[in-house]
Amino acid sequence: MRHVIAIDGPAASGKSTVSRQLARRLGFVYVNSGTMYRAITWEVLRQGANAHAPEEVAAALARADVTCGFDADNESFIHINKKAPGAALRDSQVNDHVSLVSAVPEVRRVVCDRLRLLARDRDVVMEGRDIGSIVFPGTPFKFYLDASPEIRRRRRAAEGQSDAIDARDKMDATRKAAPLKIAGDARVVDTSHLTLEGVVDAILGILRPLGIPSQ
Repeated sequence: MRHVIAIDGPAASGKSTVSRQLARRLGFVYVNSGTMYRAITWEVLRQGANAHAPEEVAAALARADVTCGFDADNESFIHINKKAPGAALRDSQVNDHVSLVSAVPEVRRVVCDRLRLLARDRDVVMEGRDIGSIVFPGTPFKFYLDASPEIRRRRRAAEGQSDAIDARDKMDATRKAAPLKIAGDARVVDTSHLTLEGVVDAILGILRPLGIPSQ
Protein backbone atom coordinates (compact mmCIF):
# COMPACT_ATOMS: atom_id res chain seq x y z
CA MET A 1 0.00 0.00 0.00
CA ARG A 2 1.24 3.48 -0.84
CA HIS A 3 -0.28 6.83 0.20
CA VAL A 4 -4.00 6.76 0.92
CA ILE A 5 -5.90 10.01 1.41
CA ALA A 6 -9.23 9.15 3.01
CA ILE A 7 -12.16 11.50 2.38
CA ASP A 8 -15.26 10.61 4.38
CA GLY A 9 -18.55 12.37 4.96
CA PRO A 10 -22.33 12.18 4.52
CA ALA A 11 -24.25 12.35 1.24
CA ALA A 12 -23.85 15.59 -0.74
CA SER A 13 -21.03 16.91 1.44
CA GLY A 14 -18.88 17.35 -1.67
CA LYS A 15 -16.80 14.20 -1.35
CA SER A 16 -16.85 13.11 -4.99
CA THR A 17 -16.07 16.43 -6.66
CA VAL A 18 -13.45 17.35 -4.08
CA SER A 19 -11.79 13.93 -4.14
CA ARG A 20 -11.63 13.82 -7.93
CA GLN A 21 -10.10 17.29 -8.15
CA LEU A 22 -7.71 16.57 -5.28
CA ALA A 23 -6.49 13.40 -7.00
CA ARG A 24 -5.82 15.34 -10.19
CA ARG A 25 -3.91 18.04 -8.34
CA LEU A 26 -1.77 15.44 -6.60
CA GLY A 27 -1.31 13.06 -9.53
CA PHE A 28 -3.00 10.27 -7.54
CA VAL A 29 -5.71 7.88 -8.71
CA TYR A 30 -9.29 8.48 -7.56
CA VAL A 31 -11.44 5.80 -5.95
CA ASN A 32 -15.16 6.27 -5.35
CA SER A 33 -16.35 3.62 -2.91
CA GLY A 34 -19.95 4.79 -3.24
CA THR A 35 -19.98 3.69 -6.86
CA MET A 36 -19.21 0.15 -5.71
CA TYR A 37 -22.08 0.10 -3.24
CA ARG A 38 -24.40 1.53 -5.87
CA ALA A 39 -23.32 -1.05 -8.44
CA ILE A 40 -23.96 -3.89 -6.01
CA THR A 41 -27.33 -2.37 -5.11
CA TRP A 42 -28.20 -2.18 -8.80
CA GLU A 43 -27.31 -5.88 -9.21
CA VAL A 44 -29.25 -6.91 -6.11
CA LEU A 45 -32.35 -5.15 -7.44
CA ARG A 46 -31.77 -6.50 -10.95
CA GLN A 47 -31.84 -10.01 -9.53
CA GLY A 48 -35.14 -9.26 -7.80
CA ALA A 49 -33.73 -9.71 -4.30
CA ASN A 50 -35.40 -7.98 -1.37
CA ALA A 51 -33.04 -5.21 -0.22
CA HIS A 52 -34.70 -5.32 3.21
CA ALA A 53 -33.61 -8.95 3.66
CA PRO A 54 -29.86 -9.17 4.35
CA GLU A 55 -29.72 -12.86 3.50
CA GLU A 56 -31.21 -12.22 0.05
CA VAL A 57 -28.75 -9.38 -0.55
CA ALA A 58 -25.83 -11.60 0.45
CA ALA A 59 -27.07 -14.42 -1.80
CA ALA A 60 -27.46 -12.06 -4.77
CA LEU A 61 -23.94 -10.75 -4.24
CA ALA A 62 -22.56 -14.30 -4.09
CA ARG A 63 -24.05 -14.94 -7.54
CA ALA A 64 -22.41 -11.84 -9.04
CA ASP A 65 -18.94 -11.46 -10.54
CA VAL A 66 -17.57 -8.18 -9.14
CA THR A 67 -14.41 -6.74 -10.73
CA CYS A 68 -12.71 -3.40 -10.12
CA GLY A 69 -9.87 -1.48 -11.70
CA PHE A 70 -8.79 1.88 -13.08
CA ASP A 71 -9.76 3.52 -16.35
CA ALA A 72 -7.67 5.71 -18.67
CA ASP A 73 -8.48 8.78 -16.53
CA ASN A 74 -7.03 7.12 -13.40
CA GLU A 75 -10.46 6.74 -11.84
CA SER A 76 -11.82 3.53 -10.37
CA PHE A 77 -14.50 1.49 -12.09
CA ILE A 78 -16.62 -1.49 -11.11
CA HIS A 79 -18.09 -4.09 -13.43
CA ILE A 80 -20.80 -6.55 -12.45
CA ASN A 81 -20.72 -9.72 -14.54
CA LYS A 82 -18.36 -7.90 -16.94
CA LYS A 83 -20.87 -5.04 -17.44
CA ALA A 84 -20.68 -1.40 -16.37
CA PRO A 85 -23.97 -0.25 -14.75
CA GLY A 86 -23.43 3.26 -16.17
CA ALA A 87 -26.21 5.78 -15.63
CA ALA A 88 -28.30 3.16 -13.80
CA LEU A 89 -26.22 3.88 -10.70
CA ARG A 90 -28.25 7.07 -10.20
CA ASP A 91 -31.67 5.49 -10.69
CA SER A 92 -34.20 6.37 -8.02
CA GLN A 93 -34.49 2.72 -7.01
CA VAL A 94 -30.75 2.56 -6.39
CA ASN A 95 -30.90 5.85 -4.45
CA ASP A 96 -33.70 4.48 -2.28
CA HIS A 97 -32.00 1.17 -1.45
CA VAL A 98 -28.23 1.78 -1.43
CA SER A 99 -28.08 2.49 2.32
CA LEU A 100 -29.93 -0.76 3.03
CA VAL A 101 -27.65 -2.82 0.81
CA SER A 102 -24.53 -1.06 2.10
CA ALA A 103 -25.43 -2.05 5.66
CA VAL A 104 -25.18 -5.78 4.90
CA PRO A 105 -21.89 -7.11 6.37
CA GLU A 106 -21.16 -9.36 3.39
CA VAL A 107 -21.44 -6.38 1.04
CA ARG A 108 -19.11 -4.28 3.16
CA ARG A 109 -16.54 -7.08 3.32
CA VAL A 110 -16.48 -7.49 -0.45
CA VAL A 111 -16.17 -3.75 -1.08
CA CYS A 112 -13.56 -3.31 1.64
CA ASP A 113 -11.44 -6.08 0.08
CA ARG A 114 -11.69 -4.47 -3.36
CA LEU A 115 -10.78 -1.03 -1.98
CA ARG A 116 -7.67 -2.36 -0.29
CA LEU A 117 -6.59 -4.10 -3.47
CA LEU A 118 -6.97 -0.89 -5.46
CA ALA A 119 -4.67 0.92 -3.04
CA ARG A 120 -2.04 -1.80 -2.93
CA ASP A 121 0.21 -0.39 -5.67
CA ARG A 122 -1.05 3.15 -6.29
CA ASP A 123 -1.23 6.45 -4.44
CA VAL A 124 -4.96 7.07 -4.03
CA VAL A 125 -7.55 9.59 -2.96
CA MET A 126 -10.43 7.43 -1.76
CA GLU A 127 -13.82 8.71 -0.71
CA GLY A 128 -16.66 7.12 1.18
CA ARG A 129 -18.19 6.88 4.62
CA ASP A 130 -15.78 4.59 6.47
CA ILE A 131 -12.48 4.94 4.60
CA GLY A 132 -10.60 6.54 7.50
CA SER A 133 -12.42 4.67 10.26
CA ILE A 134 -12.59 1.12 8.87
CA VAL A 135 -10.97 0.57 5.46
CA PHE A 136 -7.68 2.39 6.10
CA PRO A 137 -7.60 3.31 9.80
CA GLY A 138 -3.81 3.49 9.69
CA THR A 139 -3.51 6.24 7.10
CA PRO A 140 -2.38 9.57 8.59
CA PHE A 141 -4.24 11.46 5.83
CA LYS A 142 -7.86 11.48 6.98
CA PHE A 143 -10.47 14.12 6.19
CA TYR A 144 -14.17 14.36 6.99
CA LEU A 145 -16.21 16.68 4.78
CA ASP A 146 -19.49 18.00 6.11
CA ALA A 147 -22.12 20.60 5.26
CA SER A 148 -25.44 21.67 6.72
CA PRO A 149 -28.42 19.42 5.88
CA GLU A 150 -30.10 22.28 3.99
CA ILE A 151 -27.04 22.87 1.81
CA ARG A 152 -26.77 19.17 1.12
CA ARG A 153 -30.43 18.93 0.17
CA ARG A 154 -29.95 21.80 -2.30
CA ARG A 155 -26.91 20.12 -3.82
CA ARG A 156 -28.79 16.87 -4.30
CA ALA A 157 -31.71 18.69 -5.91
CA ALA A 158 -29.34 20.54 -8.25
CA GLU A 159 -27.96 17.15 -9.34
CA GLY A 160 -31.47 15.94 -10.09
CA GLN A 161 -31.32 13.44 -7.24
CA SER A 162 -34.18 12.74 -4.88
CA ASP A 163 -32.34 11.23 -1.90
CA ALA A 164 -33.99 11.66 1.49
CA ILE A 165 -30.89 13.20 3.08
CA ASP A 166 -32.11 13.03 6.70
CA ALA A 167 -33.17 9.39 6.35
CA ARG A 168 -29.89 8.41 4.70
CA ASP A 169 -27.89 10.21 7.39
CA LYS A 170 -29.73 8.32 10.13
CA MET A 171 -29.42 4.96 8.39
CA ASP A 172 -25.73 5.41 7.59
CA ALA A 173 -24.89 6.60 11.12
CA THR A 174 -26.80 3.87 12.97
CA ARG A 175 -26.05 0.75 10.93
CA LYS A 176 -24.14 -1.97 12.79
CA ALA A 177 -21.61 -2.59 10.01
CA ALA A 178 -19.11 0.28 9.65
CA PRO A 179 -21.38 3.21 10.56
CA LEU A 180 -20.67 6.69 9.27
CA LYS A 181 -18.57 8.47 11.87
CA ILE A 182 -15.67 10.88 12.16
CA ALA A 183 -12.38 9.07 12.69
CA GLY A 184 -10.68 10.32 15.85
CA ASP A 185 -7.70 11.77 13.96
CA ALA A 186 -9.59 13.10 10.93
CA ARG A 187 -9.52 16.77 9.96
CA VAL A 188 -13.07 18.09 9.62
CA VAL A 189 -13.75 20.49 6.74
CA ASP A 190 -17.12 22.26 6.55
CA THR A 191 -17.87 22.71 2.84
CA SER A 192 -21.16 24.57 3.31
CA HIS A 193 -19.87 27.93 2.12
CA LEU A 194 -16.65 27.00 0.34
CA THR A 195 -16.10 26.65 -3.39
CA LEU A 196 -14.68 23.43 -4.81
CA GLU A 197 -11.27 25.07 -5.18
CA GLY A 198 -11.53 26.44 -1.67
CA VAL A 199 -12.04 22.99 -0.19
CA VAL A 200 -9.28 21.43 -2.30
CA ASP A 201 -6.85 24.23 -1.40
CA ALA A 202 -7.66 23.80 2.30
CA ILE A 203 -6.89 20.08 2.14
CA LEU A 204 -3.70 20.65 0.15
CA GLY A 205 -2.63 23.18 2.76
CA ILE A 206 -2.88 20.48 5.41
CA LEU A 207 -1.17 17.83 3.28
CA ARG A 208 1.90 19.83 2.26
CA PRO A 209 3.48 19.92 5.73
CA LEU A 210 2.86 16.17 5.91
CA GLY A 211 5.03 15.60 2.85
CA ILE A 212 2.44 15.37 0.06
CA PRO A 213 2.89 18.29 -2.37
CA SER A 214 0.58 18.92 -5.33
CA GLN A 215 1.90 18.69 -8.86
